[in-house]
Amino acid sequence: MTTNMQASTGGCQCGAVRFRIAGPLGDASICHCRMCQKATGGLFGPYVNAPRDAVTWTKGQPAHFQSSNKVRRGFCRNCGTPLTFEYGQSISFAIGAMDEPRSIELKEQLASPERIADFDAWAKLPEHPVDEPEAAAYLAQIVSFQHPDFDTDDWSPRA
Repeated sequence: MTTNMQASTGGCQCGAVRFRIAGPLGDASICHCRMCQKATGGLFGPYVNAPRDAVTWTKGQPAHFQSSNKVRRGFCRNCGTPLTFEYGQSISFAIGAMDEPRSIELKEQLASPERIADFDAWAKLPEHPVDEPEAAAYLAQIVSFQHPDFDTDDWSPRA
């Protein structure tokens, strides 16, 4: 369960790495730099800060990549899910790795000349609801092997 008042949990896509953050989360932001784009494979890096001493790895441990002289990034060595952005004594978690990412309110964005996200243009893109017949038919064929958004005692992705 993820809430900013009690404890927040999250983990990777395959379930090999899980974490728990006791207490409130810090500020959440998105970063538009090229390093965050490459680290997440996305248009920006969305992260939420947490006190390092409030973090418990409840299953597995992240692998790390030192992406610069200042920052190392944690990820799942099995499925590749980006998990952390670590700088000095600060640790931030990828918002998409949180069990309840919609509960996290973004507070700021860090601008960069490498910015490729154009939110004004996104608002004008046509939307295709998942209940449209073609989308619904496609989605009905998908069998997810992704770990659920909660802690489990036992997990087999093909169970």
